[in-house]
Amino acid sequence: MEEFRRAYSRLCQERGAEPQEAVLRQLQEPRRGQLDLATQTLATDTCEALGQLLQSQTLFTELVLRDCMLSEEGARLLLQGLCSNSVVRLLDLKGNNLCAVGAEALGKLLKQNKSIQSLTLEWNNLGALEEAFATFCAGLGANGVLRQLDLRNNQVTHRGAEELALALKSNTSLQQLDLRWNNLGLLGGRALVSCLPSNRTLCRLELAGNNIPGDILRAVEQAVDHNQDRQAAFRESQVRSHVLSKEVRSLREEKSKQFVDLMETIDKQREEIARSSRNNAARVGQLQDALNERHSIINALKAKLQMTEAALVLSEQKTQDLGDRLAAADQERLSLSQKQAKERRLEQQEAAERESKLLRDVSAAHEKGVLLRSQVDELERKVKSQQEQLFEARQELTNTSAELKLRAVQAEERLDLERKRFKQSLADSEQLRVREVELMTCHLEESQRALQERVQRLESTRLALEEELSRVKAAALSERGQAEEEFLKARTQFRLEEQQRLVQLEEKLRLLAQARDEAQSACLQQKQAVAEAQARASQLSLQVDSLQRRLEDLQQALSSKDQEKVAEVNRVRVELQEQMGRLQTELTAQEGLREKVAALERQLKVISNDHREALLDKESENASLREKLRLKEAEITRIYEDQAQRASVLQNAVLSYVQGAPLRTLSPHK
Repeated sequence: MEEFRRAYSRLCQERGAEPQEAVLRQLQEPRRGQLDLATQTLATDTCEALGQLLQSQTLFTELVLRDCMLSEEGARLLLQGLCSNSVVRLLDLKGNNLCAVGAEALGKLLKQNKSIQSLTLEWNNLGALEEAFATFCAGLGANGVLRQLDLRNNQVTHRGAEELALALKSNTSLQQLDLRWNNLGLLGGRALVSCLPSNRTLCRLELAGNNIPGDILRAVEQAVDHNQDRQAAFRESQVRSHVLSKEVRSLREEKSKQFVDLMETIDKQREEIARSSRNNAARVGQLQDALNERHSIINALKAKLQMTEAALVLSEQKTQDLGDRLAAADQERLSLSQKQAKERRLEQQEAAERESKLLRDVSAAHEKGVLLRSQVDELERKVKSQQEQLFEARQELTNTSAELKLRAVQAEERLDLERKRFKQSLADSEQLRVREVELMTCHLEESQRALQERVQRLESTRLALEEELSRVKAAALSERGQAEEEFLKARTQFRLEEQQRLVQLEEKLRLLAQARDEAQSACLQQKQAVAEAQARASQLSLQVDSLQRRLEDLQQALSSKDQEKVAEVNRVRVELQEQMGRLQTELTAQEGLREKVAALERQLKVISNDHREALLDKESENASLREKLRLKEAEITRIYEDQAQRASVLQNAVLSYVQGAPLRTLSPHK
């Protein structure tokens, strides 16, 4: 405010005039947003300075200049400055005796200014000159912001009323017009009545003190009331449409959010399904690696068995060689029996001792062989149990994958249902807002296409992963079947070979029992072979122990993996149940929203029907009023004609009387 005062003082000094003390006092103590200079006589320099300052000021929204005795030039300069102002909302120029120049300046102001909503021009002379007032009315017709106009006591004639009527036909913002205490007369009232049907915004028109007949005032009042009702209905419909549009927008936003949340949950479910499928594939790979390791271990055991079989074959060959040597020794013994009787007794004793030792060694080797067979049987049982566990794990994996597929299919079905419901809701909302719904449907179709493409890509990846998983499962099953067949064949072959070897060994032992007298050298060789077999058996036992430990480690790993799989499956089930619960809550919320939309649509239909009925009623009332007005006008014309006829008759009578009076005065008395 201080800057405004300084600027005002500077402009006055630049023009060589002193700033007015009254204006400075008002600027020192201003009201908030109001510049009140009422009853202060403003000079032309002050008006010019204020006009320049008001071009760009943003402090005052109300400018009160009542009874300021403005000159024509001062008023023109002040109003010229207000033409570019965009802040002032109220302008009061009451009692300033504005005439032709002021009316033209006000017309220019109304054409250019876009902020003044209330204009008070009481106690001026704007209607004194018809051309200047026509300029003012032209500016009023071009204005689209002014709401209130006060033209009381402005000497507006019926010509000015006709100009005002033309302005009101094109004006679409003026709501209150005060024309009291002017000189409109009958013709002005008729002009205003004729313009009111084309004006739909004027809700208040004051015409007291204008010598207008009562029927015209009533017609004006009815037209203004009709506009008031129309404005009230329009405002109410605007408020309701605004509320409905807000609710529809909120519903659309909520539906779009719910749709996005649903798509996010579906994407998360698919990601979890893909993650679980990857984890399952990794687990299958790990199980396949473990199976391959077990196959390698079985192959190593088979190789060791083959090595033991080769060693047994070598021992059989050695025993055959010993048998041949024993036969040769028998022949030599027969030839030398007489010579070595004494030595034979000693040798028999030694042979008996050695034979007992050999029998003990053979029994120990047989016991070790039985132990090895029992260990091999245990290993076979463990392998069978592990294979059964692996088969059960694969079955569980297939079951979980099938469940996940079913859940994915159910989620896709729910997605389709949600899409259908969403499309239905969009189709319902199209009846309310056609343009907005078209934009929204285009956007939704694009998003749906993108989502469908994304779903198709995910489905293709899922199908590819399922095909890879089926191929891996088929390969694992075929390899397992081949390994089991090979293992069964190897086991049956090993058992047959063991039985044959046992039979052969029994026969060899019988032969050795017969030829025990001459088997000293063979016994020594056999002892060496038995020692080597024991060493090999100890190595085999150590290897079997290591294999057992490795099998135990594998069993522990499988049990831990089974526990992890069970925990993962339980977690996935819990997450799916939670997602199902969220989806159900969302479905219930969407049903409630649909019910709200249906109720709002019903309310809108009822309101539109009421509005149509009210419009029809008002139109019928307008038609009846127009008919009454036409009848009144016909009656008035008839009355005027009667009066004209009476006047003509009276005039003729007066003329005849005037013409006949001198004749009677000049006529002689009888």
